[in-house]
Amino acid sequence: MATEGKPTVLVVTPMPAAPMSAGNRRRLSATCEALQRGGFAIDLAYLQHEDQIYRRFGQHPPTDAAAMVAAFDRVFYIPAATPIPLKTWTGGFTIDAWCPPEIDEFVAWYFERNPDTCATVVNYVFLSRCLDAVPDGVTRVIDTHDRFTDRHLQYRPFRAEPNFFYTDRASEAVGLSRADMILAIQAAEADYFRGLVDRDVYLLPPVFAERAKFRTPDRLTRFGFIGHGNDPNLFSISKFAHGWAASWRPDLPVLVIAGEICGSLNGLELPGVQLVGYVDSVETFYAGVDAVVAPMLMGSGLKMKVAEALSLGRPVIGTRIAFEGFDTDHPTHRLKGVADTVTAILRLHDDPDALAALTEACADLLARYNAKAATCEAAWLNAIPRRSARRAVLPAASAPDVSTTVGAGIIVREERSLRSLPTADEDGRILVATENPSPAAARDAGYPPERWRWFVSPEPDESLPSAAPAPALHGGPVSLSPEWIHGRSLPRPAREAIARSLGDAQADWTADGRLVGYEADGLTVVTCVPSFLVARSRATAAFVLGDGEPARELRLTSTAALARSPGLAFAAIRGELTPVPASLTFEPLEIDGSASPIPASRKVPSRLKAVLFLSDDLVGLIRLAPSGNICLEVQ
Repeated sequence: MATEGKPTVLVVTPMPAAPMSAGNRRRLSATCEALQRGGFAIDLAYLQHEDQIYRRFGQHPPTDAAAMVAAFDRVFYIPAATPIPLKTWTGGFTIDAWCPPEIDEFVAWYFERNPDTCATVVNYVFLSRCLDAVPDGVTRVIDTHDRFTDRHLQYRPFRAEPNFFYTDRASEAVGLSRADMILAIQAAEADYFRGLVDRDVYLLPPVFAERAKFRTPDRLTRFGFIGHGNDPNLFSISKFAHGWAASWRPDLPVLVIAGEICGSLNGLELPGVQLVGYVDSVETFYAGVDAVVAPMLMGSGLKMKVAEALSLGRPVIGTRIAFEGFDTDHPTHRLKGVADTVTAILRLHDDPDALAALTEACADLLARYNAKAATCEAAWLNAIPRRSARRAVLPAASAPDVSTTVGAGIIVREERSLRSLPTADEDGRILVATENPSPAAARDAGYPPERWRWFVSPEPDESLPSAAPAPALHGGPVSLSPEWIHGRSLPRPAREAIARSLGDAQADWTADGRLVGYEADGLTVVTCVPSFLVARSRATAAFVLGDGEPARELRLTSTAALARSPGLAFAAIRGELTPVPASLTFEPLEIDGSASPIPASRKVPSRLKAVLFLSDDLVGLIRLAPSGNICLEVQ
């Protein structure tokens, strides 16, 4: 969607705007919709922070580039090449610990080309440093989402460590001071920010227009919870599900849990609890439950799941924490914890009068909430200085560029497009890798959202020789799709053909290795490798590569840290990959009763060149030293 003449706002975000599968994405979309209602055009710049994090946890990132391109004036993708630290052993992250230099470079690049943009909205205070690259005269805005001072203290009752950003009061003040305007999602946080910095603080709760009429249930048969797999959701719904199961009888309603959180609740089999997984339509989910439960035990900001449920006409039962930022005194919105929430549902489930009163209270709450949100929205929009943009209308996104090649027993579909959600194409080929351009390459290309992607399936013609050249699966740096590595969704010959093609891809880490044992049924290598490989803390696939030889998939059977370094080179392009001297032992991987044996020899074959490692988002390579004889001692 390209617009000419409207005042333009640059919105910078570490999460995609689509699909709206998490509360922070709903907040992002709501703020952008407010700007669009106010007559602004939006350029959306997505720092691929969440893309990196999902891959590091072995998951395909849920990102819909096509939907974002359709929703905004222009969309820019900023590669997150710098690893984002998920843990800190101090009192909090420094304010810029999650702000990579790539985003500063993008903002400077953007304003060189778009000097008429009137404002910049940065999501989260931890990206605030990029506001220093915004030229004078452009309004700088931080949409806070949450208060981050001492946020980690919420985790202590759960004996857990946070894996999201937190900081101290002084650091948060430094970040907020970089803005001209600060947006708070609820009144208590607005008051806190006003006491922290001398800046204009605007309360901006998102507008959630009524999308479905409230329907009063006669009784509860199914009540639901839908959410992202973040810590507050995970801790809260897990404890509540166990509490509900302990009280459940067949005549009581069933708790239905949906969304990405189900992936973190695998194995949760409890009476009266049903996991339905990711749903394509939240409307369909809400239509299938009589009420919604929000048993939140921790968290800050505004609980978007509560507002979303109300907007879709469902009565909500929840804790005091869940309803922070909502003006309500209904006792079913002020519950203290799991036990209170279970008791409330047991009392309500077959009481039509109480359910009618709750539904009426929820309808009234939504009307009052939206009236206040609309007033706040108008006050903020009126405060943004406007200037007309002088830009040419951009051409529409180009049609997908697709080609299909066959070789080494596999079919490869190479596609450059906006299609970023599917993990398989229409013919069932599995997504194997996605282009991951360097920041410099992305800048030279104008930070486009399109990416090359490679989908693979086995070639059904078994007469094709496996030693035939494998189709190219990359033209530069790539991000692997973790699922095919972990789940072995492709047969072993296809996986080995893929590994052969990836053997010359840019590796995230490389090392020299020395063979100290070699047989047809296994090999042992002395080398230096990242610490996660010795600890076996990530699912990893390994393949032995050689000149003129098919790749052979191996199973890493044992690892042992060495007391002394073997004096072999190690290099990594990511600073968190700490090298550890180690001995690694492999054997051929057997799948469905078959394996690829390593060619037997009394000497190390000169054609064996390397061992390739594929680990979630990482490519690693151990280069085997050329040697005629096996070294039987570790020096």
